[in-house]
Amino acid sequence: MTSERPAYPSDLSDQRWALIEPIVSAWRAERAEASIGINGPVHDLRRIVDAILYINRTGAQWRYLPHDFAPRQTVYSYYAAWEKEGVTAQIHEALRTARRHQAKRSPRPHAAIADAQSVKTSANVPEADQGIDAGKKIKGRKRHIVTDFLGLLLAVVITAASVSDTAGGRDLVDIVAVEHPSVATLLVGNGYQRSVIERGEAAGIDVVVTQKPNGVKGFQPTARWAVERTFGWFTQHRRLVRDYETLPERAETQIHWSMIDLMSKHLTGQSAPSRRPPTQTDDSP
Repeated sequence: MTSERPAYPSDLSDQRWALIEPIVSAWRAERAEASIGINGPVHDLRRIVDAILYINRTGAQWRYLPHDFAPRQTVYSYYAAWEKEGVTAQIHEALRTARRHQAKRSPRPHAAIADAQSVKTSANVPEADQGIDAGKKIKGRKRHIVTDFLGLLLAVVITAASVSDTAGGRDLVDIVAVEHPSVATLLVGNGYQRSVIERGEAAGIDVVVTQKPNGVKGFQPTARWAVERTFGWFTQHRRLVRDYETLPERAETQIHWSMIDLMSKHLTGQSAPSRRPPTQTDDSP
């Protein structure tokens, strides 16, 4: 008999956990040193991350978190604290750098791609945070993102779906200029207007509008295809099929966790948890 539960498909393997553990353990040590640590029993940080990934991957509501995880209020408090204190972003950035190194790319990208995706929202999203994308006929929110040419996330902005790609693009340029100063070229679609190019010029970024070749029907790979693949990666995580988050910053955090899940798998070449229930031995004659 063993008290260890069978693993969920979303659980981290030992190798994937090794990528994340140093960062969350350092965070816990800093809190303990500052005497603001958690009193009483200390929860297993790996199980906290597993619970977050379970929500992200399955799309379950927090109150439906299985009981063999820590209490949902505890898991959510870690989730919110890691977002607020930059731990989630630190994990994401560390894995992105490692993934680029694995792909034999420079740690800092020199070119990037921008695009936007409108998604429907759930009923708990405030009406003021929603809008209608007139082109796609979708009421909800819009995810404005920038990726590198591996499809790895560099920047994300969450707005109402009624906000134009151009307005979101200007915000993305500002973020890229500050957080990724190595980026010199940004590819955008033909829905981005002149003001994005001008914002890029002011920041020292060459914004290049790319278009689908004339006369080509159906799918045609272009230089911007990597960002479309990233949107496809998002929808592998059911929590991102819609926007369920009351706060836009929580929606950004769910996107970061989806990329943490994906990059950790790419880095280890493993998608299945290594922890398994022990083999049952039949001692009967």
